[in-house]
Amino acid sequence: MTPTRTVLRIFASLATLLAGYFPMPAQAQALKVQETILENGLKVLLLEDHDSPAVTFQVWYRVGSINEQDGKSGLSHFLEHMMFKGTDKIGPEEYTRLIAKNGGRSNAFTSTDSTVYFATMSRDKIGIAIDLEADRMANARLDATYFEPEKKVVMEERRLRTEDNPASSLGELIGAVAYLVHPYRRPVVGWMKDIEGLTSDDIKAYYRKYYLPNNAFVVVVGDFSSKEILEKIRATFGKISPGKKPPPAGVEEPPQSGERRAVLKKEAELPLISQAYHAPNLRDADSLPLEVLQVILASGRSSRLHEDLVYRKRIARWIDTDYSRVSIDPTLFSVTAQVMPGQNPAEVEKAIDTQLQKVRTEPVSARELEKAKNQIEAGFVFGQDSIFGQAMRLGQYETAAEWKLLDGYLPGIRKVTAEDVLRVAQKYLQSDRRTVGTLVPTKEESR
Repeated sequence: MTPTRTVLRIFASLATLLAGYFPMPAQAQALKVQETILENGLKVLLLEDHDSPAVTFQVWYRVGSINEQDGKSGLSHFLEHMMFKGTDKIGPEEYTRLIAKNGGRSNAFTSTDSTVYFATMSRDKIGIAIDLEADRMANARLDATYFEPEKKVVMEERRLRTEDNPASSLGELIGAVAYLVHPYRRPVVGWMKDIEGLTSDDIKAYYRKYYLPNNAFVVVVGDFSSKEILEKIRATFGKISPGKKPPPAGVEEPPQSGERRAVLKKEAELPLISQAYHAPNLRDADSLPLEVLQVILASGRSSRLHEDLVYRKRIARWIDTDYSRVSIDPTLFSVTAQVMPGQNPAEVEKAIDTQLQKVRTEPVSARELEKAKNQIEAGFVFGQDSIFGQAMRLGQYETAAEWKLLDGYLPGIRKVTAEDVLRVAQKYLQSDRRTVGTLVPTKEESR
């Protein structure tokens, strides 16, 4: 299962609404996280938050599509599915039923960089989730009986979320073209032909290689006693034997030295145009002004691209930017628009280029800069209201680099200047660094 951006978009919309009304506080509050590393190498991050009587418990495995090999794409995601097929103690799908029976919510997702299992329950019931997760870290059966039926489920998920989704299909194509050698070129769900070829032995070998306490970490946020819950984690996870820690993917994408273009002809209602530029991740200080630039360009109705293409010219039905700086390796900064009926995709691309040229040649105004920074902080603050959101942020930063970098996020955003935004726009939004993808709608084929 892959995470949606719905909640994040709700936070962003509220942040846009409030950004112009509330100034940013003088300083950010440091995270009061207790970090412990067990003898078997499992890192435990505990953050007490007693505002609500609930606890979220998350197990993050340092394995995602970045760790897969050509011909075996989708292994991480497939294994995530198989982890719900039981252990010697727990029957197939019993994990989810037990959590729900005790008033909790649970799920899992796979990304490029990690695989995550989580449950949110009341303080007095969270021990159930801890027991269940420790059990399947060490004792997942991965019974071959369930392998082929689950393969059909995964293939259907790919069909629904990618092959039947024009925007996802275009994004998948752009990733495959933008990256020549880096594993980010492969979709998390896997290529259909690769999924078809996966075997039960592939899943079992992958589990033994990557599902180790010394290749994972636990994040717990909510209403609990750190001393008590750490003792529980030590008693359950602490007895699991470590293994040989897998090496990092260690693949570096060569610099792009010329524009690349790709065209996807697919049944769809309207054309899409997308531009993806190679950009740094959170380890690079340039990632912060790039995040501010992303907000200025296409976050909210008053953003530059939305106001120009959607509201004034009415040549795009919607336009969005995406920049996921919290990643293990350098990523992409993308701009995607759906073309209005009767409009030419080339004209939409030209209008996008005109706006990008402006941010490469003229500093943004002080008001525009402050509004974007307020919007980012408002979104961050809204995220802090959720124990799940706090745990997710800790896990994402710990996966990509280390959780302690979160303390520097808001201070770093506040220090961004108009000159910083101009500089990163000039450095990264270059045509030689980009891949342009166009979706050309086709009519439904007669059968």
